[in-house]
Amino acid sequence: MNKMEQKRRKGQQKKRMQRHKRSVLAVCAVIALLFVVVSVNSVTLKAKERVYQAQELELEEQIKEEKARAKEIEDLDEYVGTDEYVEDVAKEKLGLIHENEIIFKAK
Repeated sequence: MNKMEQKRRKGQQKKRMQRHKRSVLAVCAVIALLFVVVSVNSVTLKAKERVYQAQELELEEQIKEEKARAKEIEDLDEYVGTDEYVEDVAKEKLGLIHENEIIFKAK
């Protein structure tokens, strides 16, 4: 009986080892799967980062252009308040001239 019990125990140990090996393989498979998923997400995030950096550069360029445009508008606003502007508008749109000016017209 002792021999039979030893055989039975050996069989149980063998089954336990097989289950243990399966568990280890399952854990390794899960770890490998996680590694693949993290790698793919890393590549995707790097691609998005490049796109966002390009957008950032474009927006910074637009900001510079808008600041220059705002400066032009500010300068124009200052010019509009001067007598020189009033004279220019009177000459161009209304055809007015100073008393001592002579106008030459093409035939």
